[in-house]
Amino acid sequence: MRRVASLLFAVALIAAGCGSSSTSPSNAPVVFTAQLLPSNEPVAINGGETSGSGSATITFNLTKDSGGTITSATANFNVTVTGFPSTTALSAAHIHIGAAGSPQGTIVVNTTLISGEVTLTNGAGGFQKLGIGFDPAVAQQILNNPAGYYFNVHSSANPAGVARGQLVKQ
Repeated sequence: MRRVASLLFAVALIAAGCGSSSTSPSNAPVVFTAQLLPSNEPVAINGGETSGSGSATITFNLTKDSGGTITSATANFNVTVTGFPSTTALSAAHIHIGAAGSPQGTIVVNTTLISGEVTLTNGAGGFQKLGIGFDPAVAQQILNNPAGYYFNVHSSANPAGVARGQLVKQ
């Protein structure tokens, strides 16, 4: 009986040591969302595209070293929009630096969406872009202050942006 108790104690110690994650960095994906609205764009929206809306789910896949520093970063984008005029053509989409209401900020993560790639049938549609590499330092800055960054989509009629939303960490 004493041997069983000693064995259980040893197993509990090993399990406690294995379960500790405070000293090892997490490489788990980090998910952000953005609710996209034309009214969030700081410039006037042209071509009747003010009625649209959408959402973006952005997943960061991060690799960290033993000290917790991000050493590589990729992003997956899943974007859907609806309520736009029929045949609206999306021309670009990015993460920018900028608080809500701020003028257009610097692009920090480009989805690689190009003009003509997505046309919204009946004013609705979306796209996915997977494995987009970007600067690990930018990933850390976004993690530190997601509300200081926004995602927006651009259209042919609104090349400065047609719908925008601040990043929210999930």
